This record gives sequence, C-alpha cells and structure tokens, in this order.
Amino acid sequence: MFDYAQAAVEGALAAGAAYADARVVIATTESIDVQNRVVESVDRTETAGVGVRALIGSSWGFYATADLTDTAARGAGAMAARIADASATVPGPKMVLADVPVVTDEYVTPHEEDPLAVPLAEKVDLLVEVTGTMEAVEGIAIARGNLTCWVTDKWFVSSQGHRIKQRLVESGGGYDATAVGESETQRRSYPQSFGQFETGGYETVRRWDYAGNAARIAEEAAALLGAPAVEEGEKQLILEGSQLGLQIHESVGHAIELDRILGWEAAFAGTSHLELERLHHHRYGSEVMNITADATLPGALGTFGYDDEGTPAQRIDIVTEGRWVGVLSGRDSASIAELTPGGMVRGDGHNRLPMVRMTNVGLLPGAGTLEEIIADTADGILMSTNRSWSIDDRRLNFQFGCEIAWEVKNGRKGKMVRNPTYTGITPQFWATMDRLAGDTELVHWGTPNCGKGQPMQVAHTGHSAAPARFAKVRVGVKA
Repeated sequence: MFDYAQAAVEGALAAGAAYADARVVIATTESIDVQNRVVESVDRTETAGVGVRALIGSSWGFYATADLTDTAARGAGAMAARIADASATVPGPKMVLADVPVVTDEYVTPHEEDPLAVPLAEKVDLLVEVTGTMEAVEGIAIARGNLTCWVTDKWFVSSQGHRIKQRLVESGGGYDATAVGESETQRRSYPQSFGQFETGGYETVRRWDYAGNAARIAEEAAALLGAPAVEEGEKQLILEGSQLGLQIHESVGHAIELDRILGWEAAFAGTSHLELERLHHHRYGSEVMNITADATLPGALGTFGYDDEGTPAQRIDIVTEGRWVGVLSGRDSASIAELTPGGMVRGDGHNRLPMVRMTNVGLLPGAGTLEEIIADTADGILMSTNRSWSIDDRRLNFQFGCEIAWEVKNGRKGKMVRNPTYTGITPQFWATMDRLAGDTELVHWGTPNCGKGQPMQVAHTGHSAAPARFAKVRVGVKA
C-alpha cells in the first residue's frame, strides 16, 4: 500500500507539484440496527482507494481513485497537480507549509476486543434484549438500538519523506425509548442522544452496561409525558456531561477552527466570531474554563497517532482560565498565522480533501461532584441529554433543548420537567460558569457525526466534560 501512495506522490511531483502527499485508506464499517426486538439492518461495508494532494504556488489540488494500481495512483497524482496548477492561476501568495517532523512510524489504536471479530449473534442479542426491556414499559411505542464500529487502515506518504501506517479502531452505539401520549411524544436516550463512541474495541460497549440501564431510560421517557413543562425565566443551570460536550462542540470547537477564522471555510457551519489578532487577549469565559484539544487521550473518539498531514497527535491549550489561547490548525493555516501546526487535519475516507477538524476538544475537570454542585444550588435546573440545537453561523447566539430536566431547589433535586431549553450568547454564557465537577465524573463523550465542508465530510470527535453549573441562564424559551 505504501507503493501506491508513493506512486501517487511521484505522479504529482512529475506533473509540477512543489509538494505532494497521499493516503491509501481501507475503511470497514459495521452497523446493526434493532427496533422493538426486530433486526432492521445488519450492514458491513468496505471502501478502499488513494487520495493525493498537490501544492503549486498558492493552491492545493486534490484527486482520488478507488483503483489501487500503480498506473491509477500515478494518474491521480498527475491530476491533482493539474487541478492545483489551474487553481494557482488565481493570484495569491505562495503557500509555505509549517515544518513538522518527518517520520517513519506505525500506530494502532489500543484495544482489547476486535469489534469485527465479536460474533454478530452476540451483538444482535444485546440489542434485542435492551429494546425488549424498553418496549415492555407501559407507554413506550418505539424502542431502538444500534451498534457501530469502524476499523480504518491508512498508509501515508509525503514528498518530504513521511511513511506512516495507522490502524484506527472505533466502537460504540446506544439506544432510545419513545413514549407516545395524546398530544406529544417524549424520548430518552442512552448513553447520550447520538450514542456513545470511543476509540477502542468492543470492550468500550461492555463498559456502558446497556442491559442495566434500559428499564430506567424507558421509565423516564414514559414519566415525561405527565411531567410539567419547564417555566421560562433566568436560573442557575446545571448541565450533565454529554450535553456540556455538545455545548463545547458547537460554541467552542467549530469557532476555533483556524480555516473558519481565516475565512477559508464557511460551508455547513459558518465562519467564526473569533479574530486572530485577539488570540491571547479575547476572554472566552470564566476562570473555571480550561479547554484543550488533545488527540492523545486514551479512549477518546478524536484520538489517533498522526493526522492526515503526518503531524503527530498532540495536546494544544485552547482556553486557559477563560482566556482564548489556541486554535485548531493544519500546516498551511498555521504557517499563515505564524503558529505551530496542531495536527488537526483529517479527511473522511480516501476520496475527500483533508481539512481542519476537531480532535478531542474538552474541558479540564474542576473539583467535587454533581451531587455537591446540586447541594450548592439554591434555585436552578438540571438538564440532561441533547434533544435539539441551533446556533448562528458565527457560533455566537444559540439555543439548546434537552430530553429531560429536574428542578433544583435549596440544594435538592426536585420534580422532573419536560421540554427544557436554554439560550445564550457564547462568551456571556461561558462567563457564568462557576462550578465544574472533578475528574471522577469526567467522560470523553464521542460525537460520530460532525459535518463540515462541501461535499460534506463526517468526522469523529471527542469532548471531555464533567457536569458544570452556570450562574444565570435564560431557560424555558419556546421559540
């Protein structure tokens, strides 16, 4: 496979590229879906091919082929160079890539059980069991479960001399119960609304005790039908970890992508309210807010050995004590911004141009527990598990809805309420964070469906978060 990648690079250089790199990618995906104890689908797919980038002057060219032969790979490299050459006819300064170590290396995701080797019968039986448990609860109309895994092999070669082989193993899934009433429906999900996915083997699924939580999830969905609606007002807001993870993803993760900040990228998720000249000066939140982008975290979904430019995985400080100090970058954008490249460039398979993507963008933990935060809250609301989200194209004004919430009065968790929402403006919202639970409650929440680019690419990202409290937030907004 290295030979095909090398042939693609040589084809680009022969056609005039100043720099070229290529990735051979073989990706296997297995997905199982069960609804109400009935197997809806069992699917295993494999894609394979080589994608090559060529740099000429100010511009990149990219081309990919699923034909893994020497001739096709060289042809793909030549075509990438032709595209770059055509793009470079638009005047622009010559692109210079920031330096990274040139290495020959191999990386394999640490894992115990190959998820593709676990018998299908065992995985199907688990989903049939949990959907059956949920369906048996009175009021539950739909009970769904899913398990998905990805095993991805990559061979990376650059004209500077990189030769890197990686095998990335990712596993996870989840389930949800939908209760149907006379005038509305309510849903509860586990472990979170998108399912929980991690780097690792099938052992990551076993740790979440699917069977042991199914009845509780279904009972909560049914109970929500009779719960009162959340009242509109300003309250102390406590977010459990998975909802806080999505808050980080939407209001921090996309905003700190350097291609958006530079104006290179606006598709799908807009640009950013951040301005590069404000780096190290802009206040993003309270002093409790410390965020890193760390592609080295064991088990987190945005973890790997090297990104798709050959830059090693690393930890970058993003927000320190509330101050914005870092970005997500690649070799080209980092060079323009005069920064060290962070190793955040990835492509969705062999046939997509690598671009800046989130790795594991998460909050460093504070101290204490969720129970201690509740005990310290006079008049608040605890919200859990995302249901909906909306944010403007500069990552400023947002509204989130959650599946379930509970009133918190005088240090005690009270009655359940339905259809909870909260709204805010990014820096003002994060400025009110005044309590953050400790590392015993920290989870590396995985987001397997982050979209970006045209044509759209899907990336797998991680968001470490423990429950947190925000001092004064508007809740219960209906529109």
